[in-house]
Amino acid sequence: MASVQQIRQRLCGQRIEALRSSIEPLLAGRAGAEVWLFGSLARGDWDARSDVDLLAVAPQQSSADQLAEELLGAGLADDVIAISQGRWLERRQGDDPWWRGIGRDAIRLQPIPMP
Repeated sequence: MASVQQIRQRLCGQRIEALRSSIEPLLAGRAGAEVWLFGSLARGDWDARSDVDLLAVAPQQSSADQLAEELLGAGLADDVIAISQGRWLERRQGDDPWWRGIGRDAIRLQPIPMP
């Protein structure tokens, strides 16, 4: 019989794969854009009341803003933070413990390779 933790991990994996499949069309044609899952779902300690937190990362802030709006519009997340690639790299390696935690736990859902 599977433990509660094993069931939670299996469901978490299924949810993450469903997110990956759903964001793929939104990333088509967006060179350098990425979507990262963070928060309780990425850490694996989510429950039925947990929300879906995403980072929309793109080379320019305006592109990240547009991607974030599309992710929210598609109903793929409850919260989306739009951030440029440069700021994402700075923040995840910076001194702020909140951003360092996100950088440590975040899962890249669907990278688009640069041309």
